[in-house]
Amino acid sequence: MTAKPFVAMANSCLQVSGFMMSCIGWVGILIATATNDWVVTCKYGMNTCKKMDELGAKGLWAECVISTALYHCISLTQILELPAYIQTSRALMITGSLLGLPAVGMVLTAMPCISLGDEPQSAKNKRSVLGGVLTLLVALCGAVSTVWFPIGAHNEQGLMSFGFSLYAGWVGTAFSLLGGALIACCSTEPSQNYNNHDNNRFYYSKSQGPGSPTPPSTNHAKSAHV
Repeated sequence: MTAKPFVAMANSCLQVSGFMMSCIGWVGILIATATNDWVVTCKYGMNTCKKMDELGAKGLWAECVISTALYHCISLTQILELPAYIQTSRALMITGSLLGLPAVGMVLTAMPCISLGDEPQSAKNKRSVLGGVLTLLVALCGAVSTVWFPIGAHNEQGLMSFGFSLYAGWVGTAFSLLGGALIACCSTEPSQNYNNHDNNRFYYSKSQGPGSPTPPSTNHAKSAHV
């Protein structure tokens, strides 16, 4: 009895888990990209601004004023005049959002429960590994953006706190990283290694097993001839 079926089942379970994590991570990246609550800005101090109802929010696409009776946003349309951290974060988050679609599609079509005609397992494994690598690139884009943006905003405007969009980006980055790593590491085909191991074990037991007869000694044959 070999361990090949158990290894294949474990790889399938890890691959499905990686796919679910990748989907959650991609959704988190999309939410962070589409919303503008990345950092909450304040001119005086967070407690003072909350009492005076003069909080502000800043994201990739707009800068907003938040109060009880007012929520007004000004779009950041002057691309060439924007700071470098906003332009770079925009480009990376858009890239991560776009890469997430083919990554999820490749991993989905490579699932063990999905069959595309007479496609060999090796082709599905290659497509799954490619989807895992794309998911890791999504995580890389999200990590750079969600770290650089608050640092740049703090250097530009001073006091601030983290917003909902930034937390969504961090969660999406973490899930994309874990999911992509699981998919890339578990999308392998262990059949060749186990087949070789089984063949070697069968050959050893057949040739050197305790019940197999031992070949006659050469010295004994010579003495009998004399």
